[in-house]
Amino acid sequence: MSAQGHIVRHHRWLSVVLLAIALLIPTATAFAGPPSPLTPASTEATIIRDLYAVVFWIAVGVFVIVEGLLVYSVIRFRRQHPEEVPVQLHGSTPVEVAWTIAPAIIVAVLMLLTLRSMRTLYQIPSGTIQVEVIGHQWWWEFRYPDLGITTANELHIPVGEMVRLRIESVDVIHSFWVPELGGKTDAIPGHTNTTAIQAMKAGRYHGQCAEFCGAQHAQMRIEVVASPPAAFQQWVENQKAAAAAPSDEAARRGQQAFMSSACIGCHTIAGTPAQGKIGPDLTHFASRRTFAGASFETAPQNLAAWIRDPQALKPGTLMPKVDLSEEQINDIVAYLLSLK
Repeated sequence: MSAQGHIVRHHRWLSVVLLAIALLIPTATAFAGPPSPLTPASTEATIIRDLYAVVFWIAVGVFVIVEGLLVYSVIRFRRQHPEEVPVQLHGSTPVEVAWTIAPAIIVAVLMLLTLRSMRTLYQIPSGTIQVEVIGHQWWWEFRYPDLGITTANELHIPVGEMVRLRIESVDVIHSFWVPELGGKTDAIPGHTNTTAIQAMKAGRYHGQCAEFCGAQHAQMRIEVVASPPAAFQQWVENQKAAAAAPSDEAARRGQQAFMSSACIGCHTIAGTPAQGKIGPDLTHFASRRTFAGASFETAPQNLAAWIRDPQALKPGTLMPKVDLSEEQINDIVAYLLSLK
């Protein structure tokens, strides 16, 4: 073989290696860390993971067989004598029957397994806890109609109990997805989708809107807090309680500033004149670990920056910039952090 032929052959193998690396990079990054559907923490996520495992290993088997035959053919039937024409298999009935029946069997098996999994996932027993999940640009609202509770961004559930989620949207299409607890369910304006989750162990599980819904889609996150039944019941009692009264002078000034500003037109704080329905319910705001679509930790500096200029932290957010002095902002921060 000429030197030029060796170079061409070398470049071909190099291209194959680079292509393989490029294909493996997305696979490797998919397992970089939590949250992952491959580490299920609920009955529903386990069913999905098990179905995925079957599909994955069938795909691996098909890949190994096809690529094995390809490599064998390349080696076994490589052209050594240019003048020879290899035996043609076009029109071979056994080969055509085999490559028609084999894929049909694989598709039929996958369809039956998928239907069985879907049937199990959609069997939601009666008497479960009901939660209305409402998508907004760009945050999640959670209403517990049977418990009289409304909160935002953090969904609290008891460990071991089935929770029925009624998912909808007030503006554009969103998609509710907490990988470790279940599959994706779209939130569609004017339509309600239903799903259920049942956490098997306590912990915080992170999720994300899985449907592009605008400029801040990436910052429309979810936190699901799964607690033992006793702890969940204590949380319910705390949420049912009226908003805490300001306990210091700064918080009292903050309450006055909040109630005299445009804030009350969008937010609700139970037991006060603030009864707005556009933004998140702030009655027990300080009991949440995060705010603004679970994008920022509930800390004084973050909250002050958010009130000062929401667009600087989350461009496109529907929360307007309110004309407040620095002293008023600090007082409102003190008031909101007292709402536990």
